[in-house]
This record gives sequence, structure tokens and C-alpha cells, in this order.
Amino acid sequence: MPQSIRSTTAARAAVFAPLGGAGRAELVAQRLTDAIELGLLSSGERLPSEAEMARQFGVATVTAREALEALREAGLVETKRGRDGGSYVLAGSPESRITRRVASLSRVELRDMGVYYTAIAAMSAELAADRATDDDIAHLRATVDAADVDSQQSMRRGEGTFRLEVAALAQSARLVREELRLQAEFAPLLWLCLRDAEYRASSRAAHLEVVDAIEAVDGEAARRATTVHIGQAIEWLLDTKAELERTAT
Repeated sequence: MPQSIRSTTAARAAVFAPLGGAGRAELVAQRLTDAIELGLLSSGERLPSEAEMARQFGVATVTAREALEALREAGLVETKRGRDGGSYVLAGSPESRITRRVASLSRVELRDMGVYYTAIAAMSAELAADRATDDDIAHLRATVDAADVDSQQSMRRGEGTFRLEVAALAQSARLVREELRLQAEFAPLLWLCLRDAEYRASSRAAHLEVVDAIEAVDGEAARRATTVHIGQAIEWLLDTKAELERTAT
């Protein structure tokens, strides 16, 4: 099962996974916005039709239509007519939109999301240490090496890929699904710290520490390294929120 779950494909699948609870346009729009911020939906990419999107999300067609309208108003997509018509992702920096989301959430909400995400990621790392093969570990190291520490976008993609790979090595379909869900919901905020070169370098070092622990079959060390890494990202996020609040007054 683990090797059949490849991160990029699985993460993209999570973008259009059915929504839990009531299918509101705001939830659809937020899911798509997060996917664009994370880079799972690329600039120029054509989105599914309204009818197909409604089917995938499990909502009414009018709900999908309203969500797309919200994305157009936010400048995230454009809709073209004619033979090549459809809704396409627009280029643009996500920083201001993500910053507004940070400002809109309370410190309690941000810390709570971090606690929950840490629990999932840390358990995945602990289980991976017990279940990964030599080939798995080599692939995990290659995943770390593939991320360009000089590029914020590359490191954000690399962060998501690394976490999904570790979850897959835990050999738990439920952990993989929850990792996917949390990435769609929270990753663009959590890894906002990767805008700083210092944090990109420390993130790579943290990934290598987790890989070393998995290779040493040391589940406790893998859990601890994961917990510390995500904890640092949360503290950076909380500090950023505090700074936003100071400048707003």
C-alpha cells in the first residue's frame, strides 16, 4: 500500500475530496484557495467544470458556481468562453491572502490546529520508523534532496510531499487520508515560515533528522523531531500574528 500512494497525485486528489457536513460555497472556495496557495493547483491549470466539481465535492452545482465566482472576485481564477473555455488558475503571489487568513484566526485556533497536525504527523513518523524498508528510506532522502532550499515554493511543495511520504510509510490509509485533509486545510498557513531562508534551511535539517531516526528504527526520535519541527512553525506563525496585531493598532 505505501508505495502505491504517491504524494503529488494523492494530495491533488484530496483537493476535490467530498466535503464533510453541509456543502457551502465558502467551504468549496476555501478548499480551492488553499490548494492554489499550496501549489497543488498550478497557474494556468484548468479546473473541473461546475458540474464535475459539484460531483467531486458532493455539493449542488449552484454551490460550485458560487465558489468559482468567489475565486474570480479574489483574482484567483479566470473564466474563458469558447472552444477552450473553462475556469483557469491565475498566477500571483499568495502572501497577502495567507496573511489575511492568519489575521482572521485567533491564537487559540492556530495553536489548536498545530496541536492536531502535530499529533498526526508525529504518529506517522513513529510508525514509519518501525515499518519502512531500505528502499523506502532511500526514496525519502531523495524527496528531501529534491526540494530547493533557495526556493520558497519548492520548499513548500517539498514539505507537503515529505509529510505525505512519511504518512504512507506508516502503512495506515487513515493516517494518509488525514494528512491529506490537513494539508488542504492548514498547510498554507503552517508553513508560512518558509518565506524566510533561515526556516527553509532548518526545515531541511529537520527532515533529514526524521529520516535518520527512521533509518535507525528509532520511533521516539522520529516523533520528537517531527514535534519540534512543527512546533517551531507554529511559534513563528503566532509571532507573525502578534506582529500583525501590533501594526494594525
